Amino acid sequence: MSQITAPRHPLTAPPQRSLTMSFASNALMPLLVGDHDRHLARIEQRLSVRLACKGNRISITGADDSVNVAEAALAALYRQLERGEMIDGPKVDAVLRLMDTGAEPRLPLSDLPAIRTRKGAVGPRSQGQAGYMDCLARHEMVFALGPAGTGKTYLAVAQAVAMLTEGKVERIVLSRPAVEAGERLGFLPGDMKEKVDPYLRPLYDALNDLLPGDTLARRMASGEIEIAPLAFMRGRTLSHAFVILDEAQNTTPMQMKMFLTRMGEGTRMVITGDLTQIDLPPNTRSGLADALETLEGIQGIGVMRFSNADVVRHPLVGRIVDAYDRRYAAVTEHAREQKLA
Repeated sequence: MSQITAPRHPLTAPPQRSLTMSFASNALMPLLVGDHDRHLARIEQRLSVRLACKGNRISITGADDSVNVAEAALAALYRQLERGEMIDGPKVDAVLRLMDTGAEPRLPLSDLPAIRTRKGAVGPRSQGQAGYMDCLARHEMVFALGPAGTGKTYLAVAQAVAMLTEGKVERIVLSRPAVEAGERLGFLPGDMKEKVDPYLRPLYDALNDLLPGDTLARRMASGEIEIAPLAFMRGRTLSHAFVILDEAQNTTPMQMKMFLTRMGEGTRMVITGDLTQIDLPPNTRSGLADALETLEGIQGIGVMRFSNADVVRHPLVGRIVDAYDRRYAAVTEHAREQKLA
């Protein structure tokens, strides 16, 4: 009788290994693993490893690379707890994103930059954010481009707050173009300030998150922090200030040139925007796109481009951005083919 041997699958599963980590403080363990082990479950799902906690020990089982990443992530999260910081789901995601082995160059977690404010340190939640924070520290003018949820505006405001509280600048000026996204300013109730305030709300939100309420109110009353529509910038020279232009894709080339030439002695400027979300009238060129073509490569100007991998809002936001990008690419390709036909 001949023996039939089952064919071997050409792809073999990666070898598995296990290790056990020990942590010094039993009191911090509930915070590390999360309610009902939800932080461990998040790591398991992301890395395809198995985690088991008993007392002050956590065992990790999985593919070699994944075990190494899980070990480093747990160690980094534990160090945050030792420093008195709290961790939550987004912070777990941030540590895992920063340790993504596909992201190059990848800084060790201990070498990542941080922006220190009165409400604590603000750290990067993606490799792109780490590069952006370094760019903010090194350049007098920075252009930051990318999809929603990548932290372009928030980190710029955090850097501005840090420099103001350290006395490196004398004031912060935050601005946005008041461009209607399918609506009309004239139909909004109230005076001019009440009409434009909704456009500036994201800037207020970032400031409220980074400064105590009484400090923010006092600095705004004294003029140390100013939030104004872009139109209010004309004719001014902004010296010893940290100036941020948000939603810059909705400027015209003339508005952008006007804004950039407001820069005075000792001033830092950050210009943020998303070239896929332009609300200008049809056939109107974006001042952000025009500025990049004109200025990129000039000494003293840094340009940071975020990708969908840097989206740090709800994970669904990243998938939504991906879906829109795929559709936009398909429509663009179809239009190109029709033109060539």
